[in-house]
Amino acid sequence: MAASTSFTPAPAVSTPAPPSSSPPCKVLSPTLGFKLGFSRSSWTTLKPLISRAPSNGRPYLSVRMASLPSVLSTTSFEFDTSVFKKEKISLAGHDEVNYQSLLSPFGYRENYIVRGGRDLFHLLPDAFKGIKQIGVIGWGSQGPAQAQNLRDSLAEAKSDSVVKIGLRKRSRSFAEARSAGFTEENGTLGDIWETVAASDLVLLLISDSAQADNYERVFSHMKPNSILGLSHGFLLGHLQSLGLDFPEDISVIAVCPKGMGPSVRRLYVHGKEVNGAGIIPVLLFIRDVDGRATDVALGWSVALGSPFTFATTLEQEYKSDIFGERGILLGAVHGVVESLFRRYTENGMDEDLAYKNTVECLTGIISKNISAKGMLAVYNSLSDDGKKEFEIAYSASFYPRMDILYECYEDVASGSEIRSVVLAGCRFYEKEGLPGFPMGKIDQTRMWKVGERVRRARPEGDLGSLYPFTARVFVALMMAQVEVLRRMGHSYSEIINESLIESVDSLNPFMHARGVSFMVDNCSTTARLGSRKWAPRFDYIITQQPLVGVDMGAPVNQDLISNFLSDPVHGAIEVCAQLRPTVDISVPPDAHFVRPELRQSSS
Repeated sequence: MAASTSFTPAPAVSTPAPPSSSPPCKVLSPTLGFKLGFSRSSWTTLKPLISRAPSNGRPYLSVRMASLPSVLSTTSFEFDTSVFKKEKISLAGHDEVNYQSLLSPFGYRENYIVRGGRDLFHLLPDAFKGIKQIGVIGWGSQGPAQAQNLRDSLAEAKSDSVVKIGLRKRSRSFAEARSAGFTEENGTLGDIWETVAASDLVLLLISDSAQADNYERVFSHMKPNSILGLSHGFLLGHLQSLGLDFPEDISVIAVCPKGMGPSVRRLYVHGKEVNGAGIIPVLLFIRDVDGRATDVALGWSVALGSPFTFATTLEQEYKSDIFGERGILLGAVHGVVESLFRRYTENGMDEDLAYKNTVECLTGIISKNISAKGMLAVYNSLSDDGKKEFEIAYSASFYPRMDILYECYEDVASGSEIRSVVLAGCRFYEKEGLPGFPMGKIDQTRMWKVGERVRRARPEGDLGSLYPFTARVFVALMMAQVEVLRRMGHSYSEIINESLIESVDSLNPFMHARGVSFMVDNCSTTARLGSRKWAPRFDYIITQQPLVGVDMGAPVNQDLISNFLSDPVHGAIEVCAQLRPTVDISVPPDAHFVRPELRQSSS
């Protein structure tokens, strides 16, 4: 999810500042939404993990039109590594793909993974062979976490590779980087462009809008045969919209943690005594000019502390990631709790109890059950009456939620959301006589003030009680997102991480600790913008359709309930659950590992 980072900590409004050396925001191609829908000859050099092109010759990396009811792919995400051991996992319920029908595609039947663990750190010198300097560019959400994890892992491995932070001149992030142990004196902190020019591996972790403004300069400063590392697929989509390509003389890889930067660091530190504790990433290879890309990417992932790494294409990653953070990861869950809190209080429920039955219930006991046992565990834990209530709300909620999620996916696939992010970055600051419009706060309403009071009185470790209505609305949202991604041809490993694991294991704990802003605003600028844009849409559609349907006594769609209970995703969840780290993330309200502007002791 939310892997790109802000270019620098925000001045006063928590909005990323533009690089002082960059030109004004560039005007995007007016045909952005159309260009992303077709493959083009200039992109034939961009290869997916394994290039098994169909008979029509189109590469699998080309975008499939999102307006189809479903998308099928025969791509097998296989890769070769000379350093690490890979293994094949089969996800339950994927025995066959029905290629004769577009109604029941079940994604990819199998995935290849590399298990992580600190016992593999001794392999890092081999994985990073020839990499003398790793330049981490940016200090926002992912930058601090990845830089520190890489530095610590390489030190434990006794590797000669040096991690150096590159920041724009006079950036206030220099102080933060120094406090984390990176200094000019020991050669681990310096100017952004000098760092890019001298690095063998450049991890471009500035915000997406900053990447859109600065990619040309970054490319021009990189050494021939160096490697560009990304943690988000946004730049690929942006280049596609302009009909451009990555330089031919550099390799391009991506390791995209399925969680915000603070979670990446927190789990790494919190699980130091547990082999393999960390955030699960996806692994992508775009271009390999000298045969090193696979092992470097895997080494990068292992050094971050990943419990395991699975593969996809960069195009699939940025679609599922940008879509997911607007869906259940951030935007949709924000809309859900706002809508339900309002409903409960309007129906006479005490405010404190209404907050407990929405946010506390969802981020506590519901997330815990789904994380450990899956969605069916939530349903099975209910009484007979609770199950009946679950079925009523689930039936009323599923299709309205799928409707808006489908619209959101199409906006991402067509390029509209990418264009929206870039243009929003241009509106942050005064220009052409118009004032700047930075992102506003999202936790100042009555609901979130009630949440402060509830958290102050909450016993330590309390996960709350399971409120059936909240459970069924949330599970219906989760299943609707699973179905949209499945019909768009995403693999189950990607679907489960993007719709379940990242939600309940990485993000919801932050809302449980200190409210919605603490969750949303610890993420990337792209994620924060998307959440603010789509949360009101989900709030509106829940209020106007599912809740009205429940109140009017809409009949239960028994086929929908049967499909939920027998859906093969539950078996796939069981397989993925066996691969998750044994350590749960711990997020105290006064966490110091979060964005500087969000560090405070108040609840």
